[in-house]
Amino acid sequence: MNPLRCLLVDDEPLALRLLASFVARVPVLALVGACRNAQEALDLLAREPVDVLFLDIQMPGLTGVELVRLVRPEALVVFTTAYEDFAVEGFALDALDYLVKPIAFDRFLQAVQKAQARRAAPAAGAGASTSDFLFVKVDAHTQRVPLSDIRYLEALRDYVRLHLGAPQPLLTLNSLRAFEERLPAADFVRVHKSFIVALQHINSFHKGRIYLGEAVIPVGEAYAKAFQAAIAGHQMP
Repeated sequence: MNPLRCLLVDDEPLALRLLASFVARVPVLALVGACRNAQEALDLLAREPVDVLFLDIQMPGLTGVELVRLVRPEALVVFTTAYEDFAVEGFALDALDYLVKPIAFDRFLQAVQKAQARRAAPAAGAGASTSDFLFVKVDAHTQRVPLSDIRYLEALRDYVRLHLGAPQPLLTLNSLRAFEERLPAADFVRVHKSFIVALQHINSFHKGRIYLGEAVIPVGEAYAKAFQAAIAGHQMP
């Protein structure tokens, strides 16, 4: 697979250097350029094909959100910012991910893995939409699972239990990370080292607990920001 061509846009030199160092550590990425403002990015986007755009939101002049609204780039957009309050705007623009500064390398790597999964999706299956279903191996057979049926996923050592609308959950030999990479980020969010939940099936949440049907699912401290950002795009002011 060809490397993902990425463009970095941030008005802070230190932030650009950090992201560039992250890119250098990931073999599947190829750095196209690093821009200090949105105008530089616009000029480069007009000349060079870009697969992934790591874009700061709050910049002088044209903001990252305004840039995306202006050009609607074909690149997958990963917003980076020090302000969580901008998550609503980011997800409303169908951003692939939203990274809150200071950005840790493992969190950056998660965004890259999402980009890889999104780019690979059109090649999977015979013209079918991979956003609608997954094929999951259960015991000796492989079962088609509509994504709309998945309430939440639970990690159990080397297995993942898929909790569906059906009475009995499905148990498959796999990792939660593998599901996280394939599930659409706009619909599913990892909230704990052992749980991924479907946003559309959440009944309520309160004080670090998600209520989903009869299940009560904890929100891990390391995943709280990502969960808040995910729900922000669906939350009334």
